[in-house]
Amino acid sequence: MARRRRVYEGKAKVLYEGPEPGTLVQYFKDDATAFNNKKSATIVGKGVLNNRISEYLMARIAEIGIPTHFVRRLNMREQLIKEVEIIPVEVIIRNISAGSLATRLGIPEGTALPRSIVEFCYKSDELGDPLITEEHITAFGWATPQEIDDIMAMSLRINDFLIGLFLGIGIKLVDFKLEFGRLYENEMVRVVLADEISPDNCRLWDTKTNEKMDKDRFRRDLGGVAEAYQEVARRLGIMPEGGPRDIQAPTLMQ
Repeated sequence: MARRRRVYEGKAKVLYEGPEPGTLVQYFKDDATAFNNKKSATIVGKGVLNNRISEYLMARIAEIGIPTHFVRRLNMREQLIKEVEIIPVEVIIRNISAGSLATRLGIPEGTALPRSIVEFCYKSDELGDPLITEEHITAFGWATPQEIDDIMAMSLRINDFLIGLFLGIGIKLVDFKLEFGRLYENEMVRVVLADEISPDNCRLWDTKTNEKMDKDRFRRDLGGVAEAYQEVARRLGIMPEGGPRDIQAPTLMQ
């Protein structure tokens, strides 16, 4: 297996230097974490499933004109992506009350919201990703007003598209998290969708039973995490042949 230098390692993915300048290889791990890393486990095959699901969704989103960092899938666990400067703001789009929104505002879980709500969080594990406003984002220089406008427009467009896509396979898109980055091309800079879109950062419920098909199964000790992710992949028509298989990580250069 090719030797490559590790650039960054997060809770669910590792970034390695890419084969060409301006590219990275994104490797999906089987690690699962919750509650700001206070709970962790290994779910065999999760990385394979998230790689395939995110590949499919990123490609479909690109088809509707949303720029992304995704280039192509390399193998069962890796993607080639464009190197971007990550904007330290997580964007949460909520369609149905669940999770922290239900807790904070006392809105019963499962309540349809009057309209889709967009929230911002400062991307900081040490601080627990606190909620922030546009005022914080611009005051501290995390993003410009124009970048915020672009992020909002893309987030709502992605939400509209994914709601329809998931409803078509019997799944409710309850809420999900997006990350964006600055892509530098020659003298141009533009904001693009980054990170991943998978059951790790989406809440997905079956439309008939409201059964959870996402990482809440791990957070709440419901069991069947891998099976739920497999069902999402199956409904999307992208279940890996023979099911998810384990692939070793690339050898690191010290």
